[in-house]
Amino acid sequence: MTDSPQRTVLVVDDELPARKLLREYLRAHPEWLVVGEAADGLEAVRLAREHRPDLILLDVQMPKADGFEALGLIDPATAVIFTTAYQEHALRAFDVNAIDYLLKPFSQARFDEALARASQRLDRGLGAAAEASTAPSGAQYPARLVVRDGPNLTIVQVSDVDFFQGQDDYVEVFFRGRSCLLSQTLRSLEESLNPESFVRVHRSYLLNLARLVRLEPLGSSSRVAVLSDGRTLPVSRSGEARLRAHLGT
Repeated sequence: MTDSPQRTVLVVDDELPARKLLREYLRAHPEWLVVGEAADGLEAVRLAREHRPDLILLDVQMPKADGFEALGLIDPATAVIFTTAYQEHALRAFDVNAIDYLLKPFSQARFDEALARASQRLDRGLGAAAEASTAPSGAQYPARLVVRDGPNLTIVQVSDVDFFQGQDDYVEVFFRGRSCLLSQTLRSLEESLNPESFVRVHRSYLLNLARLVRLEPLGSSSRVAVLSDGRTLPVSRSGEARLRAHLGT
């Protein structure tokens, strides 16, 4: 083993004694550096995005978002070992290509075995999802987004979004009669979403086509998109062309 950490790990469990035990087990492995601890799923997502750990030790049943929901919002290149008291989730864990599934209470020896498997997978350059030889080759679009709601983080279903409004390096997400902020540019967000569902109607607006009722003229040369709740969005000339291409009009 080397004296300087070569791998990074994020510890995620809603119970403090469980996090302390994982830290204690990790002391036997100085090649691993703990970069953070999270007590709920949303905090795990935030820390994973901030620190980009090589491995996450992930509980299943937690507040705000369970382990599987959190994993769906984390870079699939991140390796994961589930640590839980519930054996019924084991098949699902391996369906998402978890390295191991540690059933509490587990021993140091059992933990060491799982960590060795994580090291082997990382040495091969494979993350949590990369070993799935049967993984679909088509584009995968996110079903959920993590947005900032005041001082908190919350999960928004993409299908619930009415539209996005770009604001420099942030995007305001409008959904279910309210809005929250997403730390992302509108351009990068547009590139990640299904183009059959979301269309850039203006340099500052990305519209969910399912919310569009009609286009209306505004003055002699401008258009607005009328949404199902009566709100209107400005539509640029290029935005109108994109809309008409999708609508076949």
